[in-house]
Amino acid sequence: MKPVGIIRFSPTEGPGYLSKFLNEAGIRWQLIRIDAGEPLPTDCSAYAGIAMMGGPMSVNDPLPWIPPLLALIRDAVRKDIPLLGHCLGGQMMAKAMGGTITNNKCMEKGWHAVEVLPQPEARQWFGGIERFTTFQWHYQTFSIPPGAMQILRNDYCENQAFTHGPHIGFQCHIEMTVEMVREWCKGEDPVMARPVETPSVQSNMEIQQDLETRIASLNRLAASVYTRWIEGLKK
Repeated sequence: MKPVGIIRFSPTEGPGYLSKFLNEAGIRWQLIRIDAGEPLPTDCSAYAGIAMMGGPMSVNDPLPWIPPLLALIRDAVRKDIPLLGHCLGGQMMAKAMGGTITNNKCMEKGWHAVEVLPQPEARQWFGGIERFTTFQWHYQTFSIPPGAMQILRNDYCENQAFTHGPHIGFQCHIEMTVEMVREWCKGEDPVMARPVETPSVQSNMEIQQDLETRIASLNRLAASVYTRWIEGLKK
């Protein structure tokens, strides 16, 4: 099988649990480090699937690598090469597919529950789960692109995930590890570090309470989603 391409936008926002899952599943993967100046592929056909991680920048920023990435995503959609987006990655998918990226009504940071919508498409990805707690770290959000189906929501951010055939884009972070959470709490970007008094924003102390237990639960949820995603990988 061809490798899975994993696109990283920030050195602290790597593949996390996704890499562990792929290794255990015996699936090769290749890290494309945008943050280190590595070039994007111009053709997605070399990959069985493409995953995108998070990052502190906005999809709307005038960065030179964003238009080529949006073109790569659209190419993957045309060729049915499965896409998987986490936070910024999900926003990139939404933008490329015809959605818009705007500031969310509030910043969302920490451990928050999301609702699985009663849609057949949601059951394909989450089975009988109706609600779960996941990790959040964002101030912007995506609209659901044309032809896609919203499958997750919560009161702080209406659009938490969408699916379109073999593709799935998340606003939340299901890929987290203990090490990643601790690293993020130590070195926040200026926007997310602003003091905000709202239930949607947890303190770094709150975020790290019972961290191992929370991560273990999130990893189980992520493993279920990733198992569904790799079913569509190209040979």
